[in-house]
Amino acid sequence: MSRLVLASASPRRKQLLAQIGIEPDAVSPADIDETPIPGENPRAYAERLGVEKAEAVHEAGQYTLAGDTVVALGRRILPKAETDDEVRACLELISGRSHHVLTSVCVMSPDGHIARRLSDTRVIVKRMTETEISAYIASQEGIGKAGGYAIQGLFGAYIKQISGSYTGVMGLPVYETAQMLTGLGYRL
Repeated sequence: MSRLVLASASPRRKQLLAQIGIEPDAVSPADIDETPIPGENPRAYAERLGVEKAEAVHEAGQYTLAGDTVVALGRRILPKAETDDEVRACLELISGRSHHVLTSVCVMSPDGHIARRLSDTRVIVKRMTETEISAYIASQEGIGKAGGYAIQGLFGAYIKQISGSYTGVMGLPVYETAQMLTGLGYRL
């Protein structure tokens, strides 16, 4: 069987693959420019990054799996929060509202065929108090996360409802990923 290379440094993506019995042969994070193109909507942005990451790492003879997660409030793309202030700004925007988590997945087969999917999950967050926002920021859990939160952690207490893929919000919709891999000949 051909090697499987994960084009992501995300420990969550590796963990989610392990959940369905897949251990990548290598992890090779793609180094691409992730700046949105002016006027690019969140859906197109997520899809473009998933494909570009796979193409940047792919080599003939291997399976390559790449993904990208974007948190969108309308046409606005929320950042991957790198500071407490960015986490706060994201939480204040999504508090008491619904938003979409778009996770694109791209699989390239050893012969270069591409399969791609976009998981679109609607997430409704309760109206958070200032105390709740400050406590979540203090946990540092939102640092490095798209939209400033991790659904699988403490933030789960603030999620009123999701419609779509829970694992997609975590960073890799496992059902869609398994279907694409098997569709391109990878044995689970």
